[in-house]
Amino acid sequence: RSPATFLAAPDRMCGRYVSATSPDQLARFFGVSSLAGMPGDPEDRYVGNYNVAPTQGVFTVYESHGERLLDRFHWGLVPFWAKDPLIGSKMINARAETLAEKHSFKRSFATRRCIIPADGFYEWKKVEGHKRKQPMFLAMIDGSLFAFAGLWEVWTNEHELDDAGEPLQLFSCTIVTCEPNDKIADVHDRMPVMLPPDTWDTWLDRENCDLEALQELLVPSPSGLIRMHPVSTEVNNVRNNGPYLVDEAEPVTSG
Repeated sequence: RSPATFLAAPDRMCGRYVSATSPDQLARFFGVSSLAGMPGDPEDRYVGNYNVAPTQGVFTVYESHGERLLDRFHWGLVPFWAKDPLIGSKMINARAETLAEKHSFKRSFATRRCIIPADGFYEWKKVEGHKRKQPMFLAMIDGSLFAFAGLWEVWTNEHELDDAGEPLQLFSCTIVTCEPNDKIADVHDRMPVMLPPDTWDTWLDRENCDLEALQELLVPSPSGLIRMHPVSTEVNNVRNNGPYLVDEAEPVTSG
């Protein structure tokens, strides 16, 4: 399940985010019963990722056989019918308005929905008179985690076998986006769908086939829940990482 490595364009909607919370803490926060295929990292030794980029392995909360699990999935959904897994690099986001129609996402929307946890995310704001955009960091005002709505899929490579002689499988995911709220509209014309806790059971339930009701969950979160500040352009390079990336920086001024 090792992801390929690509550089992510910083102006793609929800193309970079922060994953600083340890797996054990995520499990408690989301009511996860098992860290699927992934040993828990001791919290005092866990090193977060402050510049998560597409095609990397990302924490994903999902359900299987009635159990809520936490695992790492490849960010960039690879449909089960894909001939080449590299198609996933173009599917890091899925538009909420067309999930039920798009061939790439409709099966996952019906039966394989997930939550992608984030401590915050980055967006790039145009600055009048400057070619380079100003990176902004967005987080919850109360310091809690974002629960991004996501979809997941399993792609099977019939040409390669694992150690047990079975075809290799790639578990992948995508983040669902919607129209922006008032705060984010100043930065971007899309935003990730942020699910409140009282919707998690409904969204993750694989037996829930009420797509119309599920579609109603895919709306912008209230602007008042989110804070935002400018950060250094060092976040533009995916090779840069560390807590310093989310520190407030002097913004680029117009002119």
